[in-house]
Amino acid sequence: MKPQYRIRNWSEYNAGLKQRGSLTFWVEESILEQWVVKELSGKPGASILYSDLAIQTMATLKALYRLAGRQCQGFLESIFELMGIDLPVPDHSTLSRRLGQLSIELPVVSKEGARHVVVDSTGVKVYGEGEWKTRQHGISKRRTWRKLHLGVDEATGEILAAVVTTNDYHDGEVLADVLDGIQSPIEQVSTDGAYDHRHCYEEIAAKGAKAVVPPRKDAKIWQHGNRQGKPHPRDENLRSIRKHGRKRWKQDSGYHRRSIAETTMFRFKTIFGSNLSARQFDNQAVELFIKCAALNRMIQIAKPDSYKVEA
Repeated sequence: MKPQYRIRNWSEYNAGLKQRGSLTFWVEESILEQWVVKELSGKPGASILYSDLAIQTMATLKALYRLAGRQCQGFLESIFELMGIDLPVPDHSTLSRRLGQLSIELPVVSKEGARHVVVDSTGVKVYGEGEWKTRQHGISKRRTWRKLHLGVDEATGEILAAVVTTNDYHDGEVLADVLDGIQSPIEQVSTDGAYDHRHCYEEIAAKGAKAVVPPRKDAKIWQHGNRQGKPHPRDENLRSIRKHGRKRWKQDSGYHRRSIAETTMFRFKTIFGSNLSARQFDNQAVELFIKCAALNRMIQIAKPDSYKVEA
């Protein structure tokens, strides 16, 4: 029988869900004050009219409500008209041209002490034929996707760092970039078996963190006991699994908390979908970063505090 869960903070969570859809939450007065760049750049050519914050806000609304470029332009113009705001709105081509140049900072609530970071990746479709045609005729040469690599706080569910790559990058190749994007001290890094490589353990150790990575089922000891130096953390995990079983090791090491990353990715795709609208790689990366930033803000408003109902 599937376990049942109930939410403790339903009133707070319900209010947070409603606020996620509020336009005044995403279009604040402070944003409108910085909408237009009043100073001239002093460089040859026309100076930019719209601030980076204006472009980011428009791109956020576009992602939240899953609008096409022209639809987003009309949507924002109608909002300003209803609010009685006399501000120009970037056209869809300006949004596309400026998007890839933005630098997105993920909003993360400060926290005392070190963090337990869970790392994983997911694929996001770029373009290609529909699923039915793919099953019938095979994968097209044009069918591709981008990989979004995330470092998630196990306790809060916030995305601490995000890296975007093409689909030919292995998860382990990007671990160092994900960890470098996290400013807070790290106590533990939990990943799946795709990160079971020597360099991944070294990159985690360089951050002063404990590595919780399940060895492969056919794994062998890397550094036997008759060698000098401390036992390798991966070998210690493997010995524990052989002695107590994989299930017990997962419980003792806190590995089961890695599911927080999968929950974050499920929440990400449920809210924003599993497709990208941008066509250029830089724009695609910024589009994903903007969605990560928006998801963090949603989590900070309120997230469900659930508990298992005993049968």
